Amino acid sequence: MTDRYFEDFKLGERFVSGGMTLTEAGIIEFARQWDPQPFHIDTEFAKKWQYGGLIASGLHTMCVTLKLWLELGVLKACSLGSPGLGETQFPRPVRPGDTLRVVTDIVELRASASKPDRGICRLRQVTINQRGEHVMEQETTVFLKRRPVTIAAAR
Repeated sequence: MTDRYFEDFKLGERFVSGGMTLTEAGIIEFARQWDPQPFHIDTEFAKKWQYGGLIASGLHTMCVTLKLWLELGVLKACSLGSPGLGETQFPRPVRPGDTLRVVTDIVELRASASKPDRGICRLRQVTINQRGEHVMEQETTVFLKRRPVTIAAAR
């Protein structure tokens, strides 16, 4: 992918990631370290619990979403990080064997009023499973570098 900067993005532009399949072992390993609730780490407990089986932590789903999005390389040249995440929802659980993909839409672009070297981009990201069901929805704001001005271009 060609290096892109703030000026290269368009409102309504959509990006779709590759997929990643979550395994039972991977779900348990992540949860043991970061979210050790029994329905994430104990398959027998999870079978009897509200979800009817083991489910991935929402934090795990968020991490997979970020990884898949970054692997696209769309922000490689211009990301200046994020000031924070917007509202995040998990409409369906992620289960072992689910393959996740991320659909990202640009919903807002504006130049920074205080820092002329950057723009502000608001993204809506929907993480879907192999059946196209939404398993996570979130909006994120990112700061993007503006295209560097070269001496030849400035003349």
